[in-house]
Amino acid sequence: MNVPRHRHFVPCAASLAAMATLTAMGFLGASTAEAAPAAHRVASSHPAPAGMVWIAPGRFQMGSDNAMFPDAQPVHPVTLDGFFIDRNLVTNAQFSRFIRATHYVTVAEQRPDPKLFPGVPADKLVPGAVVFAPPSHPVALDDASQWWRYVPGANWRHPEGPKSSIAKRMDHPVVQVCWDDAAAYAKWAGKRLPTEAEWEYAARGGLSQKPYVWGDTFKPHSRTMANTFQGNFPDRNTHEDGYTGTSPVGKFPPNGFGLYDMAGNVWEWCADWYRPDYYKVSTRKNPRGPSTSYDPDEPSIPKRAQRGGSFLCTDQYCSRYMPGSRGKGDVLTGTSNVGFRCVVSGGNSDRMRHGL
Repeated sequence: MNVPRHRHFVPCAASLAAMATLTAMGFLGASTAEAAPAAHRVASSHPAPAGMVWIAPGRFQMGSDNAMFPDAQPVHPVTLDGFFIDRNLVTNAQFSRFIRATHYVTVAEQRPDPKLFPGVPADKLVPGAVVFAPPSHPVALDDASQWWRYVPGANWRHPEGPKSSIAKRMDHPVVQVCWDDAAAYAKWAGKRLPTEAEWEYAARGGLSQKPYVWGDTFKPHSRTMANTFQGNFPDRNTHEDGYTGTSPVGKFPPNGFGLYDMAGNVWEWCADWYRPDYYKVSTRKNPRGPSTSYDPDEPSIPKRAQRGGSFLCTDQYCSRYMPGSRGKGDVLTGTSNVGFRCVVSGGNSDRMRHGL
């Protein structure tokens, strides 16, 4: 059946061209998340809002020299003003409060705009979202449509389709939210989405150019540090970490700044437009991203940056749980592995909506 799809059917976890180069990596290093240097823990003159962490002004090396991530190069110095960031991803419970207060309707709950789908019969343009649907057997990793499908009736309340529910997942990160949905929540909360630079600085937790947000080793002393994919991607997830999908926020160890789920669980929307060449021209102080979007894989589709990887990341296909790597997504498409967290600039915490 020819079902409609949002403009960006496949989540941009990694390009298919880069996928072929992914190989298993050797891991060495610390036993747990490494502590942030004291210089990175300078107190704010403003008290930290509930559920947020103060990230002091500072300078870091942004990007990655890993050959798998050409759009995260060159590594370059960035200086940032201080800001507060959510300790955890925005949960279903928090998003529910936003919906009750505003009666907001997410993009996935709306009928797709016929102008975006010329030639698609009107009866096929039904509300829905993109859902991970693992095949029953191993498949070649050059066609992601083998494990993603558009599901009518899927949305943030029903992440895998009409028969699914978040009733027992209120402490899980909200998913099936597109960039517009995330930005609407942030505005209501008196916050905003983080820039890529803010997100990466916070994710690194005070460490410099480490491959993981906790240090050098993927599983230090065999300890699982994030919700990622184990087994054979995409057909067999052995869920050694305890989860085949999203996990409750805060279930895995925090990074050096006390932030949870900065790797794995769900991708996180950032404020910046996405361009693979932006790091070559980025400003060095408080960069806000390019003024326009461009993805050579889909040049006609506006995309925003995503960070952190998800429960589907694996070194077999996508190692983008690494803090220097980048993701991208169509602004009007949410998926079952994309969520967000928010930030507040240092002097703006008094504008926040409290009790979230």
